[in-house]
Amino acid sequence: MMAVAEPEQATVTFGTRLRWALVDSWTMTRRGLAHWARQPVQVVVGLVFPVMLMLMFAYFLGGGMTVAGGGDYQDFLVPGMFALTMAFGLDSTMVALTQDINKGVLDRFRAMPMAPSAVLVGRSALDMLQSALSLLVMIGVGLAMGWRWHGGPADALYAVGLLLLLRLAMLWLGIYLGLVARKPELVQAVQILIWPIGFLSNVFASPGDMPRWLGVVAEWNPMSATAAATRELFANPGWGGGSWAARHAELLAVGWPLALIAVFFPLAVRRFRRLAD
Repeated sequence: MMAVAEPEQATVTFGTRLRWALVDSWTMTRRGLAHWARQPVQVVVGLVFPVMLMLMFAYFLGGGMTVAGGGDYQDFLVPGMFALTMAFGLDSTMVALTQDINKGVLDRFRAMPMAPSAVLVGRSALDMLQSALSLLVMIGVGLAMGWRWHGGPADALYAVGLLLLLRLAMLWLGIYLGLVARKPELVQAVQILIWPIGFLSNVFASPGDMPRWLGVVAEWNPMSATAAATRELFANPGWGGGSWAARHAELLAVGWPLALIAVFFPLAVRRFRRLAD
């Protein structure tokens, strides 16, 4: 009696899974780009709003501000506004996700044979593209205002990298909060918290001029670390300070975003997998 050989079970290697995950993520990114083409006004508003903030603080309020050491306030402000802009975009990410959840779009994606992280990675990649474009516009406007960086090109590129790293961390925080909130109305509660946290930093005022406990909170704010580090790399004036956080701003500008990504990326993917529960 002849034995019938059982068919070998196909094995999927890690490289194959990674390749398909990247392909699926790119498909989701292209979906977002198609939405941009159909709704360009939304993109333009996202680019214009941070520019308006920077111009308002520079020309309306900057005249009465002084910087330690007699530096130019405009040179001080612009890098801080870069950091503020990178941190303020998580609410738009949350709105987009909650809209997709309530329309049933994410449920359809979850039913498809695609990598669980593809939808989230595609969303993040799309927002990073918009963030890079927004940062490029902000740099152009800053140069038109008279701001200059006084360091070398390598330091300037490093500063841009730190800003985008902060943005990536805030995006994954926004993705996770969007999956938890699940309703656009709850995003307003998060928006109420974003502004105080954003302004509780060294972007506009020196932590040394704040009450002691408030100054400590401001110095350890991830946005403060990125703002201080980019000012150093751009060779622009800063508030200074002798605390550990002030002396190691560059280390914190790398450490804080990496820690946030390490926490909220897996949490977001896990929450996405359990979305139907």
